[in-house]
Amino acid sequence: MKRIALALATTTLLGGPALGQRTAPAPVKVDPAVGKLRDKALDDHIAYDIVEGLTTEIGPRPEGSDPQARARAWGVARLKALGFRNVRVETYTLPVWERGVELAEVVSPFPQKLRLAALGNAGATPPAGLTAPVVFFETFNDLLNAAPGSLAGKIAFVSNSMQPTQDGSSYGSQGIARFAGPNVAATKGAAAIVIRSIGTDHGRGPHTGSTNFAPGVTPIPAAALSVADAENLERMVKRGKPVTLHLTLTPRQIGTRESGNVIAEVPGTDPNAGIVLIGGHLDSWDLGTGAIDDASGIGITTAAAKYLMEAGRHRRTIRVVWFGDEEMGGIGGAAYARAHANERHATAGESDFGADRVWRFETNLPDSARAVADRLAVALAPLGIVRGTGVGGDGTDVGPVLRTGVAAIDLNQDGTRYFDYHHTPEDTLALIDPVQLRQNVAAWTAMLAVVADAPEEIGPVTPKG
Repeated sequence: MKRIALALATTTLLGGPALGQRTAPAPVKVDPAVGKLRDKALDDHIAYDIVEGLTTEIGPRPEGSDPQARARAWGVARLKALGFRNVRVETYTLPVWERGVELAEVVSPFPQKLRLAALGNAGATPPAGLTAPVVFFETFNDLLNAAPGSLAGKIAFVSNSMQPTQDGSSYGSQGIARFAGPNVAATKGAAAIVIRSIGTDHGRGPHTGSTNFAPGVTPIPAAALSVADAENLERMVKRGKPVTLHLTLTPRQIGTRESGNVIAEVPGTDPNAGIVLIGGHLDSWDLGTGAIDDASGIGITTAAAKYLMEAGRHRRTIRVVWFGDEEMGGIGGAAYARAHANERHATAGESDFGADRVWRFETNLPDSARAVADRLAVALAPLGIVRGTGVGGDGTDVGPVLRTGVAAIDLNQDGTRYFDYHHTPEDTLALIDPVQLRQNVAAWTAMLAVVADAPEEIGPVTPKG
């Protein structure tokens, strides 16, 4: 048993075969300065100060809003005060959706009010609302199988259930009800749709988020019920009596506004070595103050870059981006990729999965930089971080850059409790565990210390997927 455990430990660290390995791997040499920087970051306060300041002084930061504009100015001032170079805002425009009145009430057979939140990009009911019978779908697939026209004049209700996972994979499997459900319901004639919130809690705080309608499909009213209210509505349906719901949802598109990405740098010594791109997103939904989504990601990556800056000059330029607009479709990341299409990036990675500890890392490095991944495994192991077997390349904001063939480095956070609070009113500073936040900063600091000075050339790769 001990031999198997040793083999698995070796595999986790260096990425060898899972079982049967009995010989010691080749030694990996990591600059002692990397460990010193990593351990120094375990006493970090910069990340927490950024999260606390952004959530306290600015609060919610919806895309295209006045608070988001103030957040950009706040970010520029904070990054300059921290000593970063080339701090600026790169502007672009985007369409802006604005939340309105949100009311739901069961008319019959068991009259009572429900809590819900409209989904971004959704359409509106008449000002006085609409009243219609509910058609229940236990899963998204059941909705897909509904006959064309069968939902005319009715409200679709999809109640698929999401379970917690460490890697957040259930968001991909269950989130489709939010991402695509309203579009599907609209094509089948529905007057509106409500879904069970894409979340793992059982409370009365709804989880908002964006949805999208295909070209030519008129957006219908669409909202997420709190998990508790969706469970209650499902119980009503299963009583066997027809259920009628009254909805009032009045969101609107208010036109185009200016937004932007906040950018700062730690200049490198070799302009030909490529840029190490890191960051998180500045915007947030309006229900909470956006602490875990994603002020924490901004704080983590900024603090890590600050430790590299304090340590002296490095081969590669580290570029920190506070991406302006992620929540409604990754507009900030796409704008960045367009603006910097002619620059060479060595690697890219983002922090956008809360503030709980990093437990795994995965890369998409070329064979020529295999040794970089081996050094990362050694540098991150003291933080309890294992080497995954998947291919790196996650992230809405850095996705457009990664799709051009830039190498990815993912530092995966523990998402077990993340979807209890994702896109809810509960996303506030109280969710931040300072100890786990500091572990994140140490992980990103170690990663930057390895990659920024890696002597290997980190060239183009085949993008994930």
